[in-house]
Amino acid sequence: MNALVKAFFIIGFEVTFNALFPDKLCVLQITSLSARLNKRVLANHFCELSKLSLDEFLTIPVETNMRSTPSASPLDPISTIVDLMIRGNSGAIVVLEEERPVGIITEKDVLERVIKAKKNFELTLVKDIMSKPVVSIEDKQPIRDALNVMHKCNIRRLIITKNGFYIGLTTERRLLEVAHGLYLTKKYSANKSVPHEDGGKISVAYLSTFPPRECGIAVYTKELVDAISILQAVKPPAIVAMNDRLGHYDYSIEVKYQIVQGDIESYIKAASYINESDIDIVNLQHEYGLFSGVWGEHVITFLEKLKKPVITTLHTILLEPVMDAKRVMEGIFQHSDFVVVMARLGIKMLEEQYGSLVDKIRYIPHGCPNVPYLESGLHKKSLGLDGRVVLSTFGLLSRGKGIEYAIDALPQLVKEDSRIIYLIIGVTHPEVRKQEGETYRSHLQSLIESFGLEKNVRFVNRFLTRNEVIRYLQATDIYIIPYPNREQISSGTLSYALSTGKAIVTTPFLQAEEVISDGVVMGSNFKDPHSITDCVTTLLKNNETLEKYRTRAYAYSRNMIWPNVAMKYVNLAYHALQSRDSLLIPK
Repeated sequence: MNALVKAFFIIGFEVTFNALFPDKLCVLQITSLSARLNKRVLANHFCELSKLSLDEFLTIPVETNMRSTPSASPLDPISTIVDLMIRGNSGAIVVLEEERPVGIITEKDVLERVIKAKKNFELTLVKDIMSKPVVSIEDKQPIRDALNVMHKCNIRRLIITKNGFYIGLTTERRLLEVAHGLYLTKKYSANKSVPHEDGGKISVAYLSTFPPRECGIAVYTKELVDAISILQAVKPPAIVAMNDRLGHYDYSIEVKYQIVQGDIESYIKAASYINESDIDIVNLQHEYGLFSGVWGEHVITFLEKLKKPVITTLHTILLEPVMDAKRVMEGIFQHSDFVVVMARLGIKMLEEQYGSLVDKIRYIPHGCPNVPYLESGLHKKSLGLDGRVVLSTFGLLSRGKGIEYAIDALPQLVKEDSRIIYLIIGVTHPEVRKQEGETYRSHLQSLIESFGLEKNVRFVNRFLTRNEVIRYLQATDIYIIPYPNREQISSGTLSYALSTGKAIVTTPFLQAEEVISDGVVMGSNFKDPHSITDCVTTLLKNNETLEKYRTRAYAYSRNMIWPNVAMKYVNLAYHALQSRDSLLIPK
């Protein structure tokens, strides 16, 4: 395995640091991938910048900055550890005997001591590869002591105990994120005549669809909100959920208000609710189809009534918008403080279409989970895919996904290797089900039968959790995105596939164009099954090429992991508020 790949997951901390302080007031020079930070010097940097005394930061009990992590027994097989890491999105597993820590296993341990050594995941036990003895600290000890221990022992993770019993873990990154939160809130509060409660933290509302509604943007918003919450730089989130006309959902406590898609009064009342609340700023997740009216124009009514700053995230940018679609987008620009695009190409497109409004545009990539780089064989057995060459596509099923072109590409591939199986993962899009039921899925099934591919194509017809999606991707050898049209500026499926280190074959839709041009993924033609066949064949016949695309994908995704994306959004929110305050102009 490429040595750089091993480093990419481990140095996520260094990558993340660059997003912490965008104004460059604090710069940390990192001279090598294996560099370790002087924690005391770092703390002094933060305290100086945020005008905190050293004690204000360093005397906080370390228990306030810990998190719980999965644990395991010394006699568990390594397969259990890998499963816990992926399911819990955790970089380390603490090993316990009678609730006391006796060891720890990190991604690096698995990479170096199991994968590189080519050991059997079922036969190798935790006790054989865990790091020991463990370094720990009692829960009431101050952060100062934790930093000193981490520096002295040259470690990134520190186990926290209460009377010797394990209660949690703190990390280098976590302490950085907490410090970053203090920095932002102190910096913003210094510009306010009346300080906020909660140490100056701001309150952010998110206007979007939200789980349990089955919607890609709902999933995106949930993951963004969770990532921002971990930073501890803002108050708990306030979700303003968009409901479809007949939708009634059992929302979590995060949802504070609901808008009925077709009810214009509902939009107006939502704006009034926000105006009268302590919410400081709104993040609008925009897709034309989420809102009612001509090209979703009712969202403009909401924005016109709103008196708070707005950051709008665009999930679709039309190449040639009709007059009404352009009018709606112009309204969004007019009433937004900033507009976020998830592909740099989107900036150029908006510049060409909207001219002088583009000074508001900011690029923040689509987020993705931070997961270990693993070989596909590790999860195949548990998913019933042992011995198969796995191709896959996931997402809510609809005609716009182009799955039929991937199926058309299979006969020649299967002829050369009968082990191939193509997984079509995900339920039919709820809006599609309302309009046409399962007609598209039935069409795909008929196509599969006509080619005699029943043993080579499998539908996973469920709305999967994030961890389930990751497991299927980890078991995938080649990921296929056969979108038939160019007009898609963001793709969660592409981001997920990159983050799991997959060799990817994709058509050149807008977001994918950038990744193709950077040599990170392999491009195929629109609506061209033969092109897909050629790309997949090239990868399967040349293991060196396959591995090259895998490592490039994983490396490319490191700047897109959720902690980095979340910090960029938080920074932008504070920037928007500071800009409003400096102008002293009410909306």
